[in-house]
Amino acid sequence: MSAAHGDEELGIAAGEASAGTRPVAGARGPDLGDPLVECLLRLGDDRLILGHRLSEWCGHGPILEEDIALSNLALDLIGQAASLLRLAGEVEGRGRDEDALAYFRDGVQFRNCLLVEQPNGDFGVTMVRQFLFDAHSVLVWEALAAGGHPGLAAVAGKALKEDKYHLRHSSEWVVRLGDGTAESHARVQRALDDLWRFTGELFRRDAVDEAVAAHGIALDAAAIRPRWDAIVDDVLARATLVRPADAGMRHGGRTGRHTEHLGHLLATMQIVARSHPGAAW
Repeated sequence: MSAAHGDEELGIAAGEASAGTRPVAGARGPDLGDPLVECLLRLGDDRLILGHRLSEWCGHGPILEEDIALSNLALDLIGQAASLLRLAGEVEGRGRDEDALAYFRDGVQFRNCLLVEQPNGDFGVTMVRQFLFDAHSVLVWEALAAGGHPGLAAVAGKALKEDKYHLRHSSEWVVRLGDGTAESHARVQRALDDLWRFTGELFRRDAVDEAVAAHGIALDAAAIRPRWDAIVDDVLARATLVRPADAGMRHGGRTGRHTEHLGHLLATMQIVARSHPGAAW
């Protein structure tokens, strides 16, 4: 994709059902008129998709300890996603649990940001993607843990402890690689330049964000952005990396308009559940 100035809506290439799967009863997305469900899906889908991306490193990590660390991060994120999607199903009231929401929705029904669905690339790409998301996620959990929605505040309180570790882990790797060899520095700078265009979506507000304030869920992007900038700028300075310009920002994931990468990810993630619907182990 070529970068263009301004905030752009991304065309969808991942909305089709996964190849080889058959329609499933109840696979249609939730009522888009329910902003609370939409909010919970956004939070849950971010972590489900990023958790799956990290799980793809299992057995392929650069060193044994990091292979285990990435798997543990993936488990944390998928656990957070399970709690959030379970809560979304309860609010929705249509009898769908976290498994139904994870495995029996198509790409256009996922609400994750575009950043988390981007391919792993090399280890540097994975760490930059993780760091950019972690810095935002910690701030989101801090706000939600102090919010007025009891169920979401409980999830946020636990997740905040996990994500503080995630942020420390990913930021240390960005510094280590950025301030490392010429090769590692060049790779991480390229990763940052490529992924930066997906960060603007993290701070976009829409009608859903406005509506959920009535439920005690207040995510103030104007307050979060300066704190995120400070975290990111500090790490990039220590990593001797150059912050890219805020141009050509991409968005669309929050409304189901994804890159082609999500369709391939869902085909892998959902194949067993869709091949054997209703099966139990």
